[in-house]
Amino acid sequence: MESRAAYGELVRRSRERALLASCSSLLGWDEQTYLPRGGSSFRGDQMALLAGLHHERATDPVVGELLAEVEGSDIVADPDSPEAANVREWRRGFDRVTRLPRSLVEELARTTSIAQQEWVEARKASDFGKFRPWLEAVFGLKRQEAACLSRGGDVYDALLDEYEPGARGADLKTLFEDLRADLVPLVAAIAGSDQGPKASSLVGDYPVDRQQVFGEMVAAAVGFDFEKGRLDTTAHPFCTGIGPGDTRITTRFDPRDFSGAFFGVLHEVGHGLYEQGLDPAHHGTPMGEAVSLGVHESQSRLWENAVGRSRSFWEHWLPVARRVFREPLHAVGLDDFHAAINRVEPTLIRVEADEVTYNLHILIRFELEQALIGGALAVEDVPEAWTAKYREYLGITPPDDARGCLQDIHWAAGLIGYFPTYTLGNLYAAQLYDKADADLGGLERSFTRGDFAGLLAWLREKIHRDGQRYRAADLVRRATGTGLDHRPLIRSLRCKYGRIYGI
Repeated sequence: MESRAAYGELVRRSRERALLASCSSLLGWDEQTYLPRGGSSFRGDQMALLAGLHHERATDPVVGELLAEVEGSDIVADPDSPEAANVREWRRGFDRVTRLPRSLVEELARTTSIAQQEWVEARKASDFGKFRPWLEAVFGLKRQEAACLSRGGDVYDALLDEYEPGARGADLKTLFEDLRADLVPLVAAIAGSDQGPKASSLVGDYPVDRQQVFGEMVAAAVGFDFEKGRLDTTAHPFCTGIGPGDTRITTRFDPRDFSGAFFGVLHEVGHGLYEQGLDPAHHGTPMGEAVSLGVHESQSRLWENAVGRSRSFWEHWLPVARRVFREPLHAVGLDDFHAAINRVEPTLIRVEADEVTYNLHILIRFELEQALIGGALAVEDVPEAWTAKYREYLGITPPDDARGCLQDIHWAAGLIGYFPTYTLGNLYAAQLYDKADADLGGLERSFTRGDFAGLLAWLREKIHRDGQRYRAADLVRRATGTGLDHRPLIRSLRCKYGRIYGI
C-alpha cells in the first residue's frame, strides 16, 4: 500500500477506536451519575465488551504493517507536523497495547467497573473491609499489566507512562522533595501567623439549586459552552470528554458550604475548557487529544486557583454571589471573603485541601501506590499506612475510612500512576499563568471586569489546539520559554499568602 493511503487507513482506524472509547466514556459517566445500584454487574459486562473490542482493533497486526509503511516516508519528514505527531503516538500506543492480552484488558474493565460501585458503598459505610477484596483484585491486575508493559523495567514507571508519557517515578520523587523543602517552612510560617482567617466566615445556608445556577453562570462566563456540555452531581467530581460537542462535568454539593462545590465546578470547568478547545478537525487522532494528564490538570488548577481564588476575580463576582445567596454573604467584605476562600489549614480530604498543603496529599498517595505496586505494602495495611503518613506530613489523623483511605475513587478505577499528575499540573499551571500574564499585559485588570476571553484565547493557542503535537514538557517549554520548575508556584504562594497572613 502506498504511504499516503496507509496513513489514511490509520486515521480511519484511529477514529473508529475513538468512537468505541467514547461509548465507554459515556457509560462510565452514567455509572458515576445515574446508574442504579442493581445495574453495576451488567455495566461491568458492557465495559468489558467495549474494552475487548477496542483492544482487538488496537492490536490488529495490520496497524503495525500500516505504521511500518508510513514511518520513514515523506509524510513524517517534518517532526512537528500533525501527521508526524499522529504516527509517533500511534506507534507508542500500538507498542503498549500489543503487550497486553485481551483477557487481561477485559478483566480489568470488568473488575474496575464493579470496584467503583463497591467503593461508593464502602465509602458510605466508611468500611475499608468491604472494599479490600476489590482493591486487592485491582492491584493484582495492575501488577500483571505493569509486568507486561515494563519488560523488566520499573513496573511503576510502566503505569505512570500511561498518564504522563516519558515521566519517571525517580524524577518525580526528586521533584516532590524539592517542592516539599520549600512548602514546609511556608506552611509553618502560615500556621504561626496571628493574621488571616481563623475560622470560616462562609458557612451558612446555600440552597443546592442556587449553587448550581451560580456555578453554571460562572462556568459560562469563563468560556464553558453549555450547548456542548453539561453539569451533573456525583460522589467524586470529574470531567469527561465524550467527543466533539459533548463534554460532561460533575460536582457534589453541600448546602452549608459554598466554596466546596463552587471550586469543584471551576476545577472541572478547567478540564472542560481544554476538552472543548481541542481541534475537532483532528478528533479521533492524537492531534485531537490532550497531551498528558499533567497538562490537563494544569488547566483545571489554573482556573480554580490562579483565577478563581484571586482577589480580582471576586471583585467582579462577589456582588453577584451576594444577590444569589443573600443572607450568608451580605455582610462579608471582599478582603474577608478572599482570605476565607484562601484559608490554609491541614485537612483530611484532598479535594478540599488548600493550594498550599495540596501537594502533601499527592505525595502521600504517590508513595503508597508505589509501595502497593512494588509489593512493599499489602492492601490490608493501607488504612494504617495512610493514617501514619497523614500524621507525619499534615499532623492530622483520619477518624474513619471515609475521610481516610476511601476518599478517592482513583484506585478503584485502576488509575495507578495518576495521582502525581496533579502536582505536575500545579507546577505547569503556575508557569503558564505567569507567561500569559506577561504576554497579555496583566490579567487581573480584565478579571475585575469579568473578562476572561484573553486568557482563554491564549490557552487555546498555546496549549489546547496543539493536541499531542509535542510531549508535555516540550509543549509547556514552548509556551513559557522555560522547563519544568517548582519555583513559580512557590513564588505565587508566597506572594498571595504573604499578604493574607502577613508573613
